[in-house]
Amino acid sequence: MQLVTEENITDLAAERWASAGDPRLAQLMTAFVRHLHAFAQEVRLTETEWMAAVQWLTRAGSISNEKREELILASDVLGLSMLVVQMNHRLDPRATPATVLGPFHIEGSPELGYGGDMSDGVPGTPLLVHGRVRNLAGNPVAGAVLDVWQADTDGAYESQVPDIDEARLRAKYTTREDGGYCLRTIAPKGYTIPMDGPVGELIGRTAISHFRPAHVHFLIDVAGYEPLITHLFQEGADYLDSDVVFGTKQELVVPFEPREPGATPDGGSLDRPWLEARYDFVLQPRG
Repeated sequence: MQLVTEENITDLAAERWASAGDPRLAQLMTAFVRHLHAFAQEVRLTETEWMAAVQWLTRAGSISNEKREELILASDVLGLSMLVVQMNHRLDPRATPATVLGPFHIEGSPELGYGGDMSDGVPGTPLLVHGRVRNLAGNPVAGAVLDVWQADTDGAYESQVPDIDEARLRAKYTTREDGGYCLRTIAPKGYTIPMDGPVGELIGRTAISHFRPAHVHFLIDVAGYEPLITHLFQEGADYLDSDVVFGTKQELVVPFEPREPGATPDGGSLDRPWLEARYDFVLQPRG
C-alpha cells in the first residue's frame, strides 16, 4: 500500500484519472488535476476556503435555470469564456470577430421579416440595424439566420423581467438573396451584470467594474460557414474599455447615427427621431 502524502497526492490522482477510456477525457482530467492541485499549493488553500468555494459553486448551480446560467456568467467574468472563444475561433482577419454567448441567450426566438420590429412596444429610442452578410471574398450570403437579442433601457434581459411569458427584445432574421438584413429594435443601454447571485457577491468584493457597454447580441448561422457569435457595441458608450466580460473589440464598435423622423432603410418610416447602425458581417467558410 502506497501511503498518500502532500508530495505524492497529485501524481496519484493524475494517474487514476489517466485511466479514462477516452484519451481526450484522460488528457483533460489529468491536466485539470495537476493545475488544481498546483493552485491549492500555491495559495496554501485552507479548509475554510475550500468549503466556501464548494458552497459558492453549489449556490451558482442552484440559481441557474433555462433562462439564467450563473456558471456561464462566472466563466465570463473570469475571462475564461473569451479565452475559449479566442482559441476555438482563430478566424481570418477579414472575418467578423467572435465574442461570448453570455448567460441570457434563449432558444426559440420568433422569426421576423426584413425590418421586423423585435422591440414590439418596449419603450426606448428606435434603432434600425442593417447591412449585409457576406463571405471573405465579399460575396453575399443568402439565407443566413441572425438570432438577435439584447437588454432593455433598464439594462434587463427578458429572463430578468418578472411575469414575461413571451419573446421580448429577441428575434430571428434571415438574409435576402443580396445578403441584406434589417432589424428594428430600441437602442440598448450599458448595464450591470446580475449582482444578486454568487458571481455578483464575489465581484462586489473587488474594484472590478460590473458594467457592460451598450450592445446587441448576434448569433449567425448558415450552412457552409462557421457559426458566428458576436456583439455590436455602440460607439462612444460607457465601459467600452472595462467590459466586465472582456467582450469588446474595436472591429465591433459601431456608430449609432441620429436620424430625423422620416423614411427608414426597410422601406418604412418613423414619426419620431431614431438611430441607424450599419454593419456588414463577414463569415468564414467552414472547415
